[in-house]
Amino acid sequence: MSKNGIVSKANAFIEAGYAINLVAQRVIILAIIEAREQGSMSEIGGVHRIKASDYEKHFECDKTTAYRSLKSACESLYESEFVWTDKDSKGRDKINKSRFVQRASYSEGGGYVEVMFGNDVIPLITRLSEKYTEYELKQIKDLNSIYALRIFEILMQWSSVGKTPIITIENLRTRLGIEEHQYKLMSDFKKRVLDHALKEIDNNTNITATYEQHKEGRRIVGFTFKFKTKSQKAVESKRDSDTLDMFATVKMTDKQRSAFAAKLSQMSELSSYAKQGEDYKQFAERIEVELLDEHKQVLYIPYLEKLGFQPS
Repeated sequence: MSKNGIVSKANAFIEAGYAINLVAQRVIILAIIEAREQGSMSEIGGVHRIKASDYEKHFECDKTTAYRSLKSACESLYESEFVWTDKDSKGRDKINKSRFVQRASYSEGGGYVEVMFGNDVIPLITRLSEKYTEYELKQIKDLNSIYALRIFEILMQWSSVGKTPIITIENLRTRLGIEEHQYKLMSDFKKRVLDHALKEIDNNTNITATYEQHKEGRRIVGFTFKFKTKSQKAVESKRDSDTLDMFATVKMTDKQRSAFAAKLSQMSELSSYAKQGEDYKQFAERIEVELLDEHKQVLYIPYLEKLGFQPS
């Protein structure tokens, strides 16, 4: 299994509601990577072996802890279910309930567990849908709370724009697997779930995020999350649209970045870099964000020069 494997999940899976522990979520992630690396759609429905040594390597713990964690996760996954939404033949929302795995096994003394995904999970992890989310495993390896991991995935779903739509309290609690009796006070929910998760994301990934609460009268009804890559973290939030980004190899004003991103999205030479299902506007928005990342800028420099931009 590659060290920095790519985790791919259909957005319906990201938006699903389920309550599992952190280790079980990590096992799903490792199994997704292992399944996709097999390279055969027919094999993805088979048995996937997760070694304690892989868990140890990716999540930096000793082998005994790794195996004990895998065994616990195996038992948890078999008992767990998830709920997701899709559309019926007439376009109406259809609520589905299913199980993650149809088989979960562990070897006493063998140092591994095996999982066989349920039939409903397979389409959600094989990028059969046009709408999917990707991130690198190394991004989440140091996240130690399930809420931080789930919120990180929610943010990655909107990585092209850096901001989520409004997520209602009820929907967010469901997606985070928070039961009705937990964190009933809004102050507890914000302090122990949102604030703690965003602090952990800020300390352990390449993004930093904030949230904004939305009210109806005096009652909080939902949240939006805004986030940016660490390369933007030191930029003053009050800068105007003519301020240069001094942390980028390619130095642009916000106005320039928006204008050139729109032009880049229309270039035939870059069409292969558009994600499946992405229209020109969505592609341009993603390019605009990537132009703030000095590592991703390298790809666009030759095309920017074609458009007449002279990097400093």
